[in-house]
Amino acid sequence: MAQVCRMSGVTSRTLRHYHRIGLLEPEWTGPGGVRHYGHEQLLRLQRILLMRELDMGLADIARVLDEHRSQAEALREHLRALLAERDRIDTLAATVRRTVDALEEGDAMEAADRPEELFAGFDTSFYTEHARTEWPNEWGRAVRATEGLTEEGWARGRAEVAAQMGRMAVHMAAGTPAGDPVVQSEVHAHYLTVNRTWTPDADAFADLGRVYAEEGPWREVYDRVAPGLADYQSEAMRVYARERLGWRGQA
Repeated sequence: MAQVCRMSGVTSRTLRHYHRIGLLEPEWTGPGGVRHYGHEQLLRLQRILLMRELDMGLADIARVLDEHRSQAEALREHLRALLAERDRIDTLAATVRRTVDALEEGDAMEAADRPEELFAGFDTSFYTEHARTEWPNEWGRAVRATEGLTEEGWARGRAEVAAQMGRMAVHMAAGTPAGDPVVQSEVHAHYLTVNRTWTPDADAFADLGRVYAEEGPWREVYDRVAPGLADYQSEAMRVYARERLGWRGQA
C-alpha cells in the first residue's frame, strides 16, 4: 500500500476509506491488514482520481465504475465533461469581463454611485398608501421608526440601498441565478435593512418584491441602475420568501 501511495499521491487513510465503502478493494490483504493492489486495482484507482478531478462525488463515481464500461469509453466521457467545464468557465470569464468593463466605464451602473441622483424625484405617495392599506400594523411601526430621522440618516439609507442595487446588478450581469447563495445573501441583507423599520412576513416580503418590479418609481430606480434589475430583485426576493420565510405563494 505504501508504494501505491507514493505512486498516486493518495494517502493511506484515503485508500482505507475507499476500501471501507467498497469503492476500491485491494487484490488481497496480508498479515497485519496490509493491503496489496494489483494492475486492475491501479487502473480503477486512476479512474477514481480522474473523476475526483471533475469534482464528482464518491457515490456517483461508484455508480459509473459499476456500469463496467471500457476504460476508453469512460475516459472519453471524462474528456467531454472537462471540455464542457472549460467552455462554462470561458463563458463565465467573458461575462465577468464585460461586467468589469461596464463598471469601469461607468455606463450601465454609474447611477448607483450617485444615490442622491438615483432617487431624485422619487414619488412615495403611491407606496405610502399601499403600505398603509396592505400592512397597517407594520406601517405604523415604520412611521414611528423613521420619525426624527435626519437628512443625513436618509442619505445614508439611500446610499446603502444604492450599493446593494449595484452588487445585485453585478450578479445579474454575471448570469448568477436568483436562488444562488451569493444572491440570497444580498437579499438577506436587504431583509435585515427592511427590518429596521418593520418586519415583513413571508407574504409581505414577496409582495414588496412585486412592488419593486411593477411599473412605477421603484422599477425606474432599479432599471436605472441596470435594465432588468427590478425583475431580478423581485425574483430573488420571492425565492428568499419561499425558502427562508415559508412563503407558499406562486412563483
